[in-house]
Amino acid sequence: MSMNPFCEIAVEEAVRLKEAKKADEIVALSVGPKQCTETLRTALAMGCDRAVHIQTDLRADYMQLQPLATAQLFQKVVEKENPDLVLVGKQGIDSDAGQVGPMLAGLLGWPQVTFASDVEASDDGELTVERETDSGTETVKAKLPAVVTCDLRLNEPRYAKLPNIMKAKKKKVDTMAAEDMGVDLTPRNEVLEVYEPPPREEGIVVESVDDLVDKLRNDAKVIQ
Repeated sequence: MSMNPFCEIAVEEAVRLKEAKKADEIVALSVGPKQCTETLRTALAMGCDRAVHIQTDLRADYMQLQPLATAQLFQKVVEKENPDLVLVGKQGIDSDAGQVGPMLAGLLGWPQVTFASDVEASDDGELTVERETDSGTETVKAKLPAVVTCDLRLNEPRYAKLPNIMKAKKKKVDTMAAEDMGVDLTPRNEVLEVYEPPPREEGIVVESVDDLVDKLRNDAKVIQ
């Protein structure tokens, strides 16, 4: 399984914070089937110190394991690990929901900054984050601990080098069963059907404005 690209950006940012002496340890976290262990090995090869795998065979593309349950599972691990900062991808590329990060922050009662395009950590326990908005960017400050969701422009993830890939095979990956963590994994809603919209009719070329008006009035019936 390949890593979600926005989560890969989150991993890269965590590694950069550690390289800048702003972090002491990086713990990679994922939920999914057994194959997720290999995805976590990629994070370890990029520079994470250890990993936690919440194992479940439920589909994680919104059909079965939905964002609230995922956030509640992550909450259990975060409360146990007690980190200062949680970095997550802004959204998964399967469901595109973008809900896990904000929900996790809400469950923890922590500040959240979404769609981060630049992150600076100070020595006084404060983050300065530039975040993407529909109208440009804005800069906000947040006290730690906090949850930050990472956007595309934050960084460009590194390629893991072969020696680090080999070292990652020896790093610790803790595995726990999602069904044993005291979280209700039942979907809150159900997708009944997925279907394509009807095909568009072929367009036509009209000879004049009068012809266009006639078509809009009598054929399309969008004007009177």
